[in-house]
Amino acid sequence: NDIPKQNPSDFVSLLVYILTFLLGLPSNLLVLFVYIRKARKHGATPNVVYALNLCVANLALVSWMPVKVAETLQGWTLPAAVCPVFSFFLFSSVYGSSLILTAVVVGRYLSIAYPITYKLYRRARTSCLVSAILWLLVLVHLGFAFIAEGGGHFVSLSEENVLACYENFTQEQLELLVPLRLEMALLLFMVPLVLSAFCTLRCLVLVRHSALPSVGKRRVLAIALSTLVVFVVCYLPYNVSHVVGFVLYTNVEWRSEAMLSCSCNVFLEPVVMLMLSPVDKTHVTVCGLQ
Repeated sequence: NDIPKQNPSDFVSLLVYILTFLLGLPSNLLVLFVYIRKARKHGATPNVVYALNLCVANLALVSWMPVKVAETLQGWTLPAAVCPVFSFFLFSSVYGSSLILTAVVVGRYLSIAYPITYKLYRRARTSCLVSAILWLLVLVHLGFAFIAEGGGHFVSLSEENVLACYENFTQEQLELLVPLRLEMALLLFMVPLVLSAFCTLRCLVLVRHSALPSVGKRRVLAIALSTLVVFVVCYLPYNVSHVVGFVLYTNVEWRSEAMLSCSCNVFLEPVVMLMLSPVDKTHVTVCGLQ
């Protein structure tokens, strides 16, 4: 196969995928090490459970980044049977990470707003159950999305006459995919976004009026805002493409470019989780002062 001509967006994609791999792999391994060590010393906590879930999701995505680089350079060259497996890990990582990150934000808000009640339910087992439910929700939606392919055509020719994985769809496939994508954008992104925004704003108000020292307040506020910013920056563009695709009832051309921001969550989320790790005691202090 001839190597396809590269356009400016391809070079941007290559840069993002390469940075995602180079930054995402060590950062997630570091978070994995930190939280496993923390669990061995102090026992499993909700943050440990959610951090491990995020690491698994991110590492699954990182492991496929070389494939994305190769696809960007010369199109899809792997067997067609690999395409649905690749797509499964890609999209499950994106939506799984967004839901787990929402669970982290909600948990932090509950620990500050309702410290006594939350402490009664603050168990690793509960967090494992929440994580399992969230992953099941993602897997069910992905199952319906793959069924829309009608049992084939995962790999097809693009407009540049290059093989592409899960990018080109027939009109019959779009009739199922377009409304499903809208539902995924609303249920798996918009609802978590509204919930995360509410919890973050409430955390800001509660911490601002607490007796926590100024340094502690700034630290807690920085973590809360950075978590929300990561959520919006990483997941908003791709889910907007679903909404636009529903309005136009088509597979929008810039969907692949919108997916680039989702890749950035692989190295941005570990920063948030590392910021969370050393401030657990601060959170307990804040709760005690509410």
